[in-house]
Amino acid sequence: MTEKNPHAPQDQEEQPRNFLDRAIIKISNWLSWFFIFTVLISFYEVLMRYVFDAPTTWVHETASFIGGSLFIVGGIYAFAANKHVRVVLIYDSVSAQTRKYLNLVHHVVGLAFASMLAYASYYMAEEAWFTPWGEFRLETSGSVLNAPYPALLKGLIFVALCVLVIQFVLHLIQEVIGLRNKDDV
Repeated sequence: MTEKNPHAPQDQEEQPRNFLDRAIIKISNWLSWFFIFTVLISFYEVLMRYVFDAPTTWVHETASFIGGSLFIVGGIYAFAANKHVRVVLIYDSVSAQTRKYLNLVHHVVGLAFASMLAYASYYMAEEAWFTPWGEFRLETSGSVLNAPYPALLKGLIFVALCVLVIQFVLHLIQEVIGLRNKDDV
């Protein structure tokens, strides 16, 4: 974006690279409104607790669940928007061709790491959703509210990691094609 035109398109490097990235960004932008909802229910809790001396049993857990869920989705959003953490000290000091190879290494290592995390999170989610004998039962918080938020978060972690694996595969394919065609990816 430029100073003259704040709505100018972003650099090519910051653009979504495929349909999945565009879908993730669109959904994430919509979901970000839940941060405002979290602020509103937290304000409601403060008002009820300190003005009316009638604290709620549901706001803290619900706000924590919404915030945690949004931060989980934020991980795949950051990767889709190419806003993830990168060691720029190295990345910015090398040539464009070397960056392509660094991207390739990043995507291979990231794919392996995300795959291992997805594998582990499957078992974590399975334990949160089913009893040891296979009966469906959502893990609950054990508080007064006793909501199934822990199970829902563990399920969301698994789904987000599966999406991240798919993102890495798609980005890796684009990197390899870009190296073959000598294109900027």
